[in-house]
Amino acid sequence: MKIDIVIPVYNSESCLLELSKQLSEKLKSISHKIIYVNDNSLDNSWALLKQFSKNDNNVIAINLAKNFGQDCAIMAGLSNTDGDYIVIMDDDLQHDPAAIHLLLDNIIKSRSHVVYANFKQKKQSKIKNFGSWLNDKVANIVLKKPHDIYLSPFKILKKSLVDKIIQYDGPYPYIDGLIFRYTRNITQVLVSHHKRFSGKSNYSIVKSISVWLRVLTNFSVIPLRISTYVGIFSSLIGFLLGILFIALHFLGIHSPEGWPSLMVSILFIGGIQLMGLGIIGEYVGRSYLFQSKEPQFIIDELIEGN
Repeated sequence: MKIDIVIPVYNSESCLLELSKQLSEKLKSISHKIIYVNDNSLDNSWALLKQFSKNDNNVIAINLAKNFGQDCAIMAGLSNTDGDYIVIMDDDLQHDPAAIHLLLDNIIKSRSHVVYANFKQKKQSKIKNFGSWLNDKVANIVLKKPHDIYLSPFKILKKSLVDKIIQYDGPYPYIDGLIFRYTRNITQVLVSHHKRFSGKSNYSIVKSISVWLRVLTNFSVIPLRISTYVGIFSSLIGFLLGILFIALHFLGIHSPEGWPSLMVSILFIGGIQLMGLGIIGEYVGRSYLFQSKEPQFIIDELIEGN
């Protein structure tokens, strides 16, 4: 039995030496391969990864031609796996390499397709916790995810599932969305969560919003339905107001005239229309990019251990 570890890397130069050391120690008893995918880091990460691959036969270092994003980097790593089980984890040591054994034991015993690592206590910023919580709530609705499953970036998958996931060739992959597209045989296990070993987190609200948009537009038509319902509701309100004003006119009660009421109506209806057009445009734009075969990733360099 063999496992592969896929680790997307971005600006984590200060964490990589310790990460490599811990992985080597914890995986001694397992046949394994570690696949680092450098998402065009701006620091010295790629130079370190090249050195890892030259010094360790179990390491593959991949450098992407530009910054494609975390999920695209993971797809690049998954496309180069051949193990029986594949672990996906972050590069900052918040995910404990020692927990890989726990994930592996759990997926074998439970015969699940995926085992997510759930954390006893998350040691990260409140903003990141809020983003994780909101992503989880969106996934509950859009992906119909069980409420007790936490979509952790630390997980282990069977190779048969990975083979299905990498068949997706759209430009905006979302790994957890693809997992739930192909299987519901999913479980989780509690593990420890650590503070970032060193450096600054690459997380931002902008990235979190990007994830929400991918979930909503790649795996659901809910935004289009919401836009339709809002449009119907607004039209109904306008129709009822029209009837009300006509009735008041016949009763001799004249509604106040003036620009304020007119402008409020125009802005209200115009805002709804623009929102609807924006949602439709998001779908049309993604459809265009999918049809134009925008690449998920471009590998600039791949170095395997000798």
